[in-house]
Amino acid sequence: MIKLLIVDDSALMRRQLTTLFQAEGDFEIHLARNGDEAVRENREFQPDVVTLDINMPEMDGLTALSLMMAERPVSVVMVSSLTNEGALATFEALNLGAVDYVAKPGGTISLSIDRIMAELIAKVRSAARSRPKGNLTTAGTVVRRMQEERKKAAAASSSVVRSRSDGDGLLLIGASTGGPRAVEIVLSGLPANFPWPVVVAQHMPAAFTRAFADRLNQCCALEVKEASSAMPVESGKVYIGRGGADTLLAQRAGRLTVMAAPENSNFLWHPSVELLGRTALEHCDPKHLTAVLLTGMGYDGSDAFTEIKKRGGRTIAESEDSAVVYGMPAELVAKGGASVILAVEKMASQLSIWASR
Repeated sequence: MIKLLIVDDSALMRRQLTTLFQAEGDFEIHLARNGDEAVRENREFQPDVVTLDINMPEMDGLTALSLMMAERPVSVVMVSSLTNEGALATFEALNLGAVDYVAKPGGTISLSIDRIMAELIAKVRSAARSRPKGNLTTAGTVVRRMQEERKKAAAASSSVVRSRSDGDGLLLIGASTGGPRAVEIVLSGLPANFPWPVVVAQHMPAAFTRAFADRLNQCCALEVKEASSAMPVESGKVYIGRGGADTLLAQRAGRLTVMAAPENSNFLWHPSVELLGRTALEHCDPKHLTAVLLTGMGYDGSDAFTEIKKRGGRTIAESEDSAVVYGMPAELVAKGGASVILAVEKMASQLSIWASR
């Protein structure tokens, strides 16, 4: 049995979620109406997974999350509204230790649950198999870790020649569950003089990627933007694939271009890491490609990234010790597609060393 704590101030939402998970047959469920009750239930019930609303009276979800992670780390799935404020709060929750989130659409509660039902069940089950990071994931610790890695990366890249052209290197990053925090750690560790363009495919809904890019742009030395339209790829800039679409690379007017395209039904996850990798192989010299596969469920990107390595490129798989969900990087390792296996905190230094050669 999976011990599940449902935290929401809405009695109707608690009832709907209880009915949903009881129908699965393998959940033991407790309920909490606010953050105070959530902290107490986490201590006494000791759940495997918590679904946590953000906006609640008495104690909000972010405060409750920080207290739970300090006292008894637990796998938390945030239930967030599809608004800019909801997106920003969600990224803060991920930095505090939440492993995943579900975007709650607007409208009546019953219709909202119907729309997210399958996704919520899948993410709760995945969270039950994940490893909570506890208070090591608090925002202050993450920022300090980023700053330390950035200093190391800057020292490693001090000999980088600035006459590089866009074609001399391209960094691809793919991530899913637990990815926003991991992507932030990697990108925040790269120095301002990092010479390669970076294209990121992070599984994320459309309403969240603009806020994600804006957040990264504030904490990274590199310029970060959402790839919401066709953009020429430029050295030292980061392009976040738009949610609700797939992110492709193409040649336009003789320049490598990143662009958003409608979700391709041949791929299960979006923005598709696999499709990004395939288009990179089609339009770039594989020897100039570096690909990083971070935490996430499933196998997205593992085939394309393995092919990158076979054709002379370099790849990094996140280590099991640092991954929230060791699914996608595990697939890359199993297929022989990982040049190296590293904890997420060590990746920026390695990337800077490679870029300087």
